[in-house]
Amino acid sequence: MRTRSLLLALSASLLFAPRVTALAEFGIEGIGVVSTRADELRATRSADGRRLVWASNRDGGAGGWDLWQATWQDPRWTEPRPLPLATMADEVDPFLSADGHWLYFASNRDGGHGGYDLYRAPLLDDGGFGPAQNLGAGVNGADDERSPALREDDGTLLLASNRAGGAGGWDLWSARRDGDGFAALRPMAGINGAGDELDGAWLAGGRALVFARGNAGGGAQLQLSHCRDGRWSAAEPLALSFNTADGDTRAALPDASTPGELLVSGHARAPRAGGFDLYRMRAPASDGGGDCR
Repeated sequence: MRTRSLLLALSASLLFAPRVTALAEFGIEGIGVVSTRADELRATRSADGRRLVWASNRDGGAGGWDLWQATWQDPRWTEPRPLPLATMADEVDPFLSADGHWLYFASNRDGGHGGYDLYRAPLLDDGGFGPAQNLGAGVNGADDERSPALREDDGTLLLASNRAGGAGGWDLWSARRDGDGFAALRPMAGINGAGDELDGAWLAGGRALVFARGNAGGGAQLQLSHCRDGRWSAAEPLALSFNTADGDTRAALPDASTPGELLVSGHARAPRAGGFDLYRMRAPASDGGGDCR
């Protein structure tokens, strides 16, 4: 009982901390600024550590789900504000490229190829964003494309789609970088099953993969797979106390400024701010190889 009390006390002391070094889990991210009474999903942090972008349905945006940004001013996140990329439709699933040039995201705004499409917006020298660019028909189809993530070493795109040609429901797909665009999408063999796989992200330079697998209750559980002998290993639940088989935990992304840590969306018992909150945990180690795509 004393150990549990100590763990909760340490967790509470990390409410405003951008980094967790003493515990495998978990610190809530920016309570009252980033994590609020609303739902917060899929946070991505810039390589310099100063910018955090995530999706939220809080008041103050353009409508529905919007992308929000906060600025790190030691020792806490400040200035939460919606991005000017917002429309009356939904903007979700942000991903800041490691080179600091692009913000990738998904939206069901007018003018796409159908459902949710993937877009990217350039990051400008003044800290703002240029106009959103659709990734085109090679990536986007008549169905939905969500949760973009780039492999740091070669720019391979990972995404989730409910298009035909997968194993069933939502599946993870990848596409190699091809010039300024991407080659044809391929389903992730060894990962996809008859249910839903979504919210994928590369870990450890592509040696491992974390993703969310849907459950019977409509939620999801984060899974971890390693690349071994050119194939993805059988996935196992990510070691996180609230990542339960009947819960709803998703959208794990590496912190580009602290590669040994992940930002995760879920419902911890405590500390908790509202609906989906954003948490921080240590990234799992991997003994996998780098030859899986």
